Amino acid sequence: MKRRKFIKSMLAASAVAATVTPVALMAKEEAKKTAPKSPNALTIDAAIDAITGGKGAKDSDKVQLTVPEIAENGAVVPVKVNVDHPMEENNYVKAIHVLAAKNGNSRCVDVMLTPANGKAYFATRIKLGGTQEVVGLAELSDGSFIRAAKSVKVTIGGCG
Repeated sequence: MKRRKFIKSMLAASAVAATVTPVALMAKEEAKKTAPKSPNALTIDAAIDAITGGKGAKDSDKVQLTVPEIAENGAVVPVKVNVDHPMEENNYVKAIHVLAAKNGNSRCVDVMLTPANGKAYFATRIKLGGTQEVVGLAELSDGSFIRAAKSVKVTIGGCG
């Protein structure tokens, strides 16, 4: 008799689970759609405005941005930024920023520099969620900003 009771209770539990699971999944998907974006989410324009204080940046051939034209894996895209600018006491590159236009948070890397660095150069790997533009932004000690941008085609995305 115990076995029959056990089988009936298992059948009842599985019927309840089969009914509740699709409803729970639909509720979870609906919550994803209506959930606010991450507090760190920044568009590329908002990120540039935040970094430059609304001044913007002008394109310059002094910023040499090296990224692959095609990245096979968006999780590890190599990026090099070299700024052809003196690194003297009162005239130097203060910071280098790397931004990705279509990532959830456009700001990827921020590096602060001093004249003691000797050269305004930085290399790293970043995540790209898909084909997009990568921007190298340099802040100079006089408060101006210069930039370079290149498009990277990503075959396998690294982030959302």
